Amino acid sequence: MSIEQYQRTVNNLDKEIATLEQKKASFDKKAADQEKKAAGVSISKNASASMINSKKRQIERYSKESNKAKEQSANLMKKIADKRKKRNDAYSKLQKKQHLEIKRQNNLIVNMQSDYEKQIEELTSKVLSFNEKQLAVTDTMNEENEKQEYDVFISHAWEDKEDFVDDFVKDLNSLGVTTWYDKSQILWGDSMRKKIDEGLKKSRFGIVILSPNYIAEGKYWTKAELDGLFQLESINGKKLLPIWHKLTKKEVMDFSPTIAGKLAMNTSSLTSKEIAEKMQYFLENINGDQ
Repeated sequence: MSIEQYQRTVNNLDKEIATLEQKKASFDKKAADQEKKAAGVSISKNASASMINSKKRQIERYSKESNKAKEQSANLMKKIADKRKKRNDAYSKLQKKQHLEIKRQNNLIVNMQSDYEKQIEELTSKVLSFNEKQLAVTDTMNEENEKQEYDVFISHAWEDKEDFVDDFVKDLNSLGVTTWYDKSQILWGDSMRKKIDEGLKKSRFGIVILSPNYIAEGKYWTKAELDGLFQLESINGKKLLPIWHKLTKKEVMDFSPTIAGKLAMNTSSLTSKEIAEKMQYFLENINGDQ
């Protein structure tokens, strides 16, 4: 049996013992009351023979009821004693089980502590190895940064060019923010995939203009660009900067919870120029930090 089962058995026996003790107490009271009544019956000296016989029968009846109650009380006492014996046995086994469980838990703690110390040693070794690799990665990133030619890569759906993207790019350029924009970078006959890959590599940050057109089913190029930006962000630490255009929070969450968790600009509350100015401020502060 488990600890819970032994504990349940002990609790049930405690309840049964309490119930039996209440019944026994009621029979003890009844026996005492009947004895008191028998003792209270009086026979006068001048009582007739029939009266004396009646009084005697009354005393016998009280005595009989008292004896019956005492007998029932004695039976209950035996049951209580038997229940207590079972209860003590179950409680003894419960304590033994609890002691074994405590011992098992202590062994687990000791083993966990040992495993934890081993993990610390392994992590320390990995950190030292990681630091060495990080130095190499930093050197690679520095080389990559030297090759960057654009401040931002503009990822968008072509359907949004006319009502937002074209004006936004113009606003960025007027503020001195250099942009990789397919309209000006991809020429007739160029490989779109190759040009986009080059643009992603040579851009410091990626602006993603999320819209119903961008997240629509079957959008191969927007998906490819977004996948590329996520890869660069995870490997080189490049920031992915989202702009919500005609989208709700729920629509963005349904499309990508990861992007929904990023702070975003929203065309419903900001003009293209205001967003461009925020981008300029962002770049100036990034440059200042560096």
